[in-house]
Amino acid sequence: MSTIKRIILIVFFNISVVSTFAQTLEDGKKALYYERYKTAKTIFEKLVDADPNNLNAVYLLGQSIINKPDASPKDIEDAKNIYLNALSKNTNSGLLLAGVGHAEMKQGKLQDARNHFETAISLSQGKNIDVLKAIGAANIAAEDKNGDANFAIEKLKQATAIKNFKDPEVYCLIGDAYRILLDGGNAQTAYESAFGIDPNYARAYYRIGKIYQTQGVSQEELYLKYYEDALAKDPTYGPVYENYYKYYYQTNVTKSAEYLQKFLDNTEDDPKNCYYRASMKYAQGLFSECITAADDCIKNSSEPYPNLYGLKAYAFDKMGDSINAKSGFDIYFSKQLPEKIVAADYISYAKVLFKIPGNDSLVFLFAQKAVLADPLEANQISFLKDFAVKYEALKKYKEAANYYNRMLLLKKDPRKTDYYNAGYNFFRSGNYQPSIEVFNQYAAKFPEDPFSHYMIGKANWAIDTTLDLALANPYFEKAIAVGLADSIKYKNQLIGSYKYFVVYSATKKKDRATALLYCDKILALDPNDAETLSNKKALTAPAPAGKPAAKQSAFLRNKKVKLYTLAT
Repeated sequence: MSTIKRIILIVFFNISVVSTFAQTLEDGKKALYYERYKTAKTIFEKLVDADPNNLNAVYLLGQSIINKPDASPKDIEDAKNIYLNALSKNTNSGLLLAGVGHAEMKQGKLQDARNHFETAISLSQGKNIDVLKAIGAANIAAEDKNGDANFAIEKLKQATAIKNFKDPEVYCLIGDAYRILLDGGNAQTAYESAFGIDPNYARAYYRIGKIYQTQGVSQEELYLKYYEDALAKDPTYGPVYENYYKYYYQTNVTKSAEYLQKFLDNTEDDPKNCYYRASMKYAQGLFSECITAADDCIKNSSEPYPNLYGLKAYAFDKMGDSINAKSGFDIYFSKQLPEKIVAADYISYAKVLFKIPGNDSLVFLFAQKAVLADPLEANQISFLKDFAVKYEALKKYKEAANYYNRMLLLKKDPRKTDYYNAGYNFFRSGNYQPSIEVFNQYAAKFPEDPFSHYMIGKANWAIDTTLDLALANPYFEKAIAVGLADSIKYKNQLIGSYKYFVVYSATKKKDRATALLYCDKILALDPNDAETLSNKKALTAPAPAGKPAAKQSAFLRNKKVKLYTLAT
């Protein structure tokens, strides 16, 4: 073979190798685009093994680990070490520095991350599209760790201004950042810019659909249109099918199953797929089969999808098996990442615990976890009210009061009923001081209503049963003063307050005349009050002849006057 031919063959071979590697890198990027992280990781690992200095492959390998939905703290640390190892040999790589910063954002090391980002920008003089995109992506992906969406937008827009820019993913990331800021208008504009560069960029259509889906069913026609647009552009874009599967899961099991199959046909093999199949058994009401399917998934996977344990817990609960449901939730909580546990999981576990005696404190703990996990006040109140009503029905008034009181703390504008439910349940459970504290709040907000003053009086009466300290007096006096503004509307509070003073006057002050005066006030409001009629008769009866005052008082207290009770 001639020298010239040999050179031509060598050149041709090298070109072929470069072309192959370039295509393989693009295959890895495509896998990331389709959210096939396992496939992407395999591709990039092979690339890095073949050429450890292929920094794009190193960076994307870390991304395939960091960005997978179930990435654990260990995964984040592994990705960071990949970047650091490569960085030790390529100290001026802005892309690797951005990768390190991304891992640190996920770890909550915000200042360290920002330092790495600034260094990466400086080394690349702010003119490297991939570096700026990496920094933007890091801040968006780290939303749960205080990522800076505004900083992401600034750097991503900087990338779009660089000569020869034509990357639709950058605009898609800008849209994601605006969504974090709840700016749907600018988010949609950014997404539209993405398919302005690539008309078949399905991700951008899908993301616009997500904007409208978060606005509720009123926008259903619009977001379904964008999902269909995404599939029209790319029928293999699996995330849309996965979204449809979840969307119809609660309302149309048949449709959900159809979309699940389409998703499975357009995704990689993954432990979560086995979970999805088992979950369809649950949706179909086949709870026993669901448990069997979940057990098979767990048995056949070296790293079972954590949601499988939660699925089993839900299925056992549906079957009425609270003990196994509790066990299932216990395992699920131990295996799932805390940020992946949602309010529905906590509240469902609390309901299971409620069915098992002796778990009242745990029920309250997990109900509160549900409240903290859900940002909507209406949902938070619903979680708590459900248990408050249940405990009240069981006459476990202290437990009910705790839930009603927690609701008070959550509500932006509590009403009289809210204060009543908390304060009255504390009162009838014998927790008088908490009751007083709640009714003090009631009185401060609604001073014109005598009920709060009246209940504070009753709670103090319950504390000062001998009346020696006269703790209740000022509150019953206040209830009377306020209640007289409308004696018909506030009849019960007036009568209750007068009855206290009948007892106090007759037994503590030994003042028959004042006691009789209060009896008359009661009878003016209710002429047929049997207890008061009886007490008035006793009070007007002659005292035993020749008895000292102390004996006469005992006579009034023990023989004739029927003392009113706290239940009055």
